[in-house]
Amino acid sequence: MLIIMCGLPATGKTTLARALARQIGAVHLRIDTVEQAIVRAGLGRHPVGPVGYVVGYALAEDHLRQGLTVIAECVNPLAVTRDAWWDVAVRAGVPVAEVEVVCSDPAEHERRATERAVDIPGFAPPTWHDIVTREYEPWQRDHLVIDTAGRAIDACTAEIRHAIPRLRPERLPSGESAAASRR
Repeated sequence: MLIIMCGLPATGKTTLARALARQIGAVHLRIDTVEQAIVRAGLGRHPVGPVGYVVGYALAEDHLRQGLTVIAECVNPLAVTRDAWWDVAVRAGVPVAEVEVVCSDPAEHERRATERAVDIPGFAPPTWHDIVTREYEPWQRDHLVIDTAGRAIDACTAEIRHAIPRLRPERLPSGESAAASRR
C-alpha cells in the first residue's frame, strides 16, 4: 500500500509518519531527506524544484513493487504532485491512501515551526512566514484529514489505522485496486 502523508511544514507529518511506519512496518520515504541529499551532493540548491519528488516517486514505486508498504511524506501542495503519487500506486498495482496532516491551532503551528529541531544535516526548514505564504492548492478529491493540534501522536496514528482498514495489524487483503479506489 502507498500512504501519501502530506500537509504544510510543521504540522507534524514527520513525527506521525515515523510513528506509523514503526507500527505497521512500512518504509518511511521523506522528501525533505531526498531533497537535502541532492543539495549535499552538489546537484542543486533549495528549492530543488520537482527533482526531489521525481526521485521519491521512483523510490516509492521500487519499494512497492517489492511488496513493501510505503509512507511517502511531503508537503505535496499541488494537484499535479498529488496525481503523480496516485500514478505511482497505479503503476505498482497497490492500494493508495491520502492523508493530509493539519494543525488547526495557528499559535501551536507557529510554535512548532519556530521551535522544531532540525534532524537532517544542513537542512534549513522554512520560516513561519514561508509556511503561511506558501502555495497550497485545495484538494479536489476525498482524503483523510488528521488534525494534530493538541493531540498525542498515538491518537493520530490510531485514527489513521482505523480509517484505513489495510493498516490494521491483521493486514486484511485488499479487494480493490488502486485505480478502482481512485474513482
